[in-house]
Amino acid sequence: MYSFDIAAGSKSELYRDLAAALDSLTADEPDAIANMANVSALIGQYLPDLNWSGFYRNVGGELVLGPFQGKAACIRIPFGKGVCGAAAASRETQLVEDVHAFPGHIACDAASRSELVVPIVHQGALLGVLDLDSPLPARFDAGDAAGCEALMRILAPRIAG
Repeated sequence: MYSFDIAAGSKSELYRDLAAALDSLTADEPDAIANMANVSALIGQYLPDLNWSGFYRNVGGELVLGPFQGKAACIRIPFGKGVCGAAAASRETQLVEDVHAFPGHIACDAASRSELVVPIVHQGALLGVLDLDSPLPARFDAGDAAGCEALMRILAPRIAG
């Protein structure tokens, strides 16, 4: 149904193309769950070396599992607990090279070695977080963080309800 031309060149080209694809996928869809599902699939398909890509939603002041690609995951995460909870509490992107060195890391998948978590904020409200895990240590860098932050700026108003 969808076919995207995602560059295999530089990281900036990859995220530029992912942003265009995300925009196309979500532009006319009002359902937040459908949009998160398609975005987790898009990221899971085109970002290399991931073993989990998905969302946790802010429901009543805690993170609740949303659409994802990967193994079954933790369902509820309190703000401040683990990498996702730290991102939710601080509203700052968490770039973790070695999850085993992160205090309070929640090991939903023992194969995960590094993690990138980006808060999704719209009009001052925390909607949730994008969570990416990799079996490779130090898989994510500042370019990934910036690229995923840009993706979430496009997505945020489309899942705000």
